[in-house]
Amino acid sequence: MPDIQIQKANADHLEAIVAIINAGATSVRKDKKFANWQDYRPSFEALQNAPEMDIYVALEGEEVVGTFQIHFLKGLAFQGRPRVELESVHVRRDQQCKGIGRIMMDYAEDLAKEAGACMVQLTSNKEREGSHHFYGRLGYDQSHLGYKKMLV
Repeated sequence: MPDIQIQKANADHLEAIVAIINAGATSVRKDKKFANWQDYRPSFEALQNAPEMDIYVALEGEEVVGTFQIHFLKGLAFQGRPRVELESVHVRRDQQCKGIGRIMMDYAEDLAKEAGACMVQLTSNKEREGSHHFYGRLGYDQSHLGYKKMLV
């Protein structure tokens, strides 16, 4: 098991985060060329400044080997307890199958519990069969059918 530290992402991590999420692109994003990683800076800063969400990195030493975004959603269900949505859960391809994803998911679940969340939810592209098996092994049920409508 690698020595992995999870922390909130900072501006020094942005280039590596963009590389990891774009390397894992599927479906409508697959094989498309993306602009310079610096173009992501305004969105990254908005994430950092939003009180209901954060972006994290998994570090092995100083090297970014994984990332995820966590969103705390308010609602009325479950007596108004928040739910947590995970987004852009990615481990760098050359670091997969080493336990890093599990470490990130455990960390995210701990954050959710600390916030009093009633559940953790996520979506996974239907093309990511390996990810589906991974989430199932962690106790996630495929309980819903999701829909998206692309606007870009």
